[in-house]
Amino acid sequence: MSLSQSPPPGESDVAELIARRTLTAVFQPIVDFDGGAILGYEGLIRGPAGTALEAPGALFAKAAREGLSVALEHAAARTCVATFASLGCEGKLFLNFSAEALVALRETRESTIAWIQRHGLAVDRLVLELTEQSAIADVASFAPAVGALRETGIQFALDDYGTANASMNLWVRLQPDVVKIDRFFIHGIAGDPLKFEAVRAMQHFAGASGARLVAEGIETAADLIVVRDMGIALGQGFFIGRPSAQVSRECAQGAREALGAGHIAVFPGATRSPVAASPSGGMAAAKMIVTAPALQKSATNNDVLELFNRLPTLHAVAVVEHDRPIALINRRSFMDRYALPYHRELFGKRPCMLFANASPVLIEKSMTVEQMAKLLASDDQRYLADGFVITDEERYVGLGTGENLVRAVTEVRIEAARYANPLTFLPGNIPISSHIARLVEHRAEFYACYVDLNHFKPFNDRYGYWQGDEVLKFAAAVLADACDPTRDFLGHVGGDDFLVLFQSEDWSERAVRALRAFDTGALRFYADEDRDVGGIHGEDRRGNPTFFSFVTMAIGCVRVTPRERGGVHYGSEEIASVAALAKHRAKQQADGFFVIDLDEGAEQLHLHEPPGAAIHQRAPALG
Repeated sequence: MSLSQSPPPGESDVAELIARRTLTAVFQPIVDFDGGAILGYEGLIRGPAGTALEAPGALFAKAAREGLSVALEHAAARTCVATFASLGCEGKLFLNFSAEALVALRETRESTIAWIQRHGLAVDRLVLELTEQSAIADVASFAPAVGALRETGIQFALDDYGTANASMNLWVRLQPDVVKIDRFFIHGIAGDPLKFEAVRAMQHFAGASGARLVAEGIETAADLIVVRDMGIALGQGFFIGRPSAQVSRECAQGAREALGAGHIAVFPGATRSPVAASPSGGMAAAKMIVTAPALQKSATNNDVLELFNRLPTLHAVAVVEHDRPIALINRRSFMDRYALPYHRELFGKRPCMLFANASPVLIEKSMTVEQMAKLLASDDQRYLADGFVITDEERYVGLGTGENLVRAVTEVRIEAARYANPLTFLPGNIPISSHIARLVEHRAEFYACYVDLNHFKPFNDRYGYWQGDEVLKFAAAVLADACDPTRDFLGHVGGDDFLVLFQSEDWSERAVRALRAFDTGALRFYADEDRDVGGIHGEDRRGNPTFFSFVTMAIGCVRVTPRERGGVHYGSEEIASVAALAKHRAKQQADGFFVIDLDEGAEQLHLHEPPGAAIHQRAPALG
């Protein structure tokens, strides 16, 4: 059956609907983010208005029960093509087909093409979407059907990518022109780091395969701006335009405003956890293996002594039974015992389990350093001296030392802190620099606000680091509350230094609100007697007795405009340097707030000078 044919009437309700041509078409726009023009429309079908079969779900379910799914799909396509042509629509028409319907369409390719052309529609304006309705049992035999249709000039799309049936296998085998990302990944992407990273992966593969991506299910301005700034070409969803019989010639006003918004999105991936962010977080225990022989459970203490004497650098020996570790003997502990009078004579021929740790720490070689780091917080600290046993599917492969574990965990934590602060979990220096670079690249106007706490060190000295950490977390919460998460980026540089990259138009009100909220709220961290006298007694940096007032917040702001003056290009390091200057000025102000223009600050710091000239008062590098 081709698109130009109908099933015989009277066989069923669905057949009658098709024969009587009571199906109607609606069209949902697909927008090109580059300029906001409508690229085309997805044609969708509806049953008779006011009936139980008006909704497409009910209509196709009934067709499936009656064995008319393919017939209904072809009828839906005929209706969409005829209506689309009669409306004089511009752009491409996207039509949904199951694999079975596409194979059937190939068999009547010539007559179908002729029918479409008679309606005045160029074949190269059609995009056939392979839907997720059913799995393809044999992709190898299905691929030729797709190829035959594409030979006519028709384009091919993979619909609902990310669902069970729209897999990477199909993407690789069928090489679609267009891939439509399932709405699950797009809905809420502005606040979901995992969805963001999943779409990033799809985007990377699309770049390699040459396919264009369509983000389906866009329902909010925040999601649209994130998808736009990711560099995805096309979008579809209720926020852009709802399916309608009256074809929209432009996308909805809210979508037009979002596409034209001057601010850039704050990517949710910037707040991912230190473990996920750190490139070293995936270091596995396999890299820490110390290759060492093991002893059988039947070995004696004399066997242990002989092994330690033969291998003087071996810190411990594992005891195994059927290749599975059951105990660990620490070298130092064992040798100290044997140094006692008569111990060798008394215990030499006794079983080695006598002096063994029968509950050693066992670690699978695939375990990451961050997973192993949980050992550092355990009550059992014997692994520091004994080390631990590394296994592969519970079978012994070697040993690990506590020293190497501590070193590896420390290195991973240091590296991770560059991506996310371990106390506040806010983005660290690398994401901060990356976001500044994106702002500069997109020529966005923003305010880089360097935040510092006055008199924080004396507070720490008086109340201790635990209470100091609570103050830092409170500062982070206050600043986060002042930010619009879709426009304003909040990062933790380190210690009591934060950086806010404001794009909100009311940025100054937000900053002042944060100052007041912190200065008022910080009082609750002081003891009553210190609140009564207005501060605490302590020592300054030279050790002189000094009275310090309460901890307060200072914010130095730099206005960055989307222009280059005199050919000078300011990057993240220069912007951070001027922000640090503004922070120092803010700490000298009674209200703790100071604003400076980037060019003015750069002039004062000589950042405008050519390479090789002296640059003074540079802020610590964010990278």
